[in-house]
Amino acid sequence: MSTFFIALGKRVLEFLYFLGGLTSMAARAFGWIFVPPYKKERIFEQCKKAGVDSLPIIALIAFFIGVIMALQTAYQMQRLGSEMYIASIVALSMVRELGPVITALIVAGRVGAAITAEIGSMQVTEQIDALEALSTSPIKYLVVPRLLALAIMEPLLTLFANFVGIIGGYLIVVYRLGVPSGMYRHITFSALLYKDLFTGLFKALFFGIIIALVSCYEGFNVEGGAEGVGKATARAVVTMFIMIIACDCLFTALFYFILL
Repeated sequence: MSTFFIALGKRVLEFLYFLGGLTSMAARAFGWIFVPPYKKERIFEQCKKAGVDSLPIIALIAFFIGVIMALQTAYQMQRLGSEMYIASIVALSMVRELGPVITALIVAGRVGAAITAEIGSMQVTEQIDALEALSTSPIKYLVVPRLLALAIMEPLLTLFANFVGIIGGYLIVVYRLGVPSGMYRHITFSALLYKDLFTGLFKALFFGIIIALVSCYEGFNVEGGAEGVGKATARAVVTMFIMIIACDCLFTALFYFILL
C-alpha cells in the first residue's frame, strides 16, 4: 500500500512540476511577443511548416470524415425519409467539434512532434546553450515564432477542414441520396449560427497555443541524448492529445451549457 501512495505522490509532483514549467514558459513567451525586433521571416517559415504543409493530410482526413458522417447518418435518416437533414448534422458536427479537434490532433501529431524533436536535438547538442551565450533568448528565438504561427494557422486550418468535410457530406447526400443541391446548401447555412463558428475557431486558437507550448516545453527539457529525444517526442504527443480533448470538453460545456 505504501508503494502505491509513493508512486501516486511522484506522479502528482511530476504533474505539478509540468504545469508550473508550462505556465512559466507561457508567461515568458507571451511577454517576448511584444518585444522587438520582430523576425517576420521566421514566423512565415513556421506558418508554412505548420499550415501550408499540413493542408493535404487535413483535406484528406476531413473529406473522409464528412463522407463517413453522411453515410452513417443516412443509414438511419433514410428510414425516416429525412435525408435532407443530414446536411445540418454534418455541418454542425464539423464546425462545432470534429473540425477543430481533428485538425488539432493532426497538427499535434505532425507539427508538434517535429517541434519537440527539433528543439530536443538542439538541447542535447547544446545549441540552446550557445544561443544563451550569444545573449539571445531561446524563448524569443525558438518559442515565439512557433507560438504565433500555430495560433494563426490553427483556426485557418480548421476553417479549411470544416469546408472540406461539408463538401464530403455534400457529395454523398446530393449524388448518392438524390437531395437537391440547393436544398443541401440552404439547410447547411440555415443550421449554422455565428456562435457555432466562433466557438470552433476559439477552440482552434487555444489548441494551437497548447500544441506550441507543450511541444516546445518538452523539447527544452530533453535529457539523455537521442533516446531522450524519442521519449520526449512521444510524451509530448500524448500530453497534447489529452490536453486538446480536455480543453474541448471544457469549452463545449462552457459555451453550450453555462454561457447559453
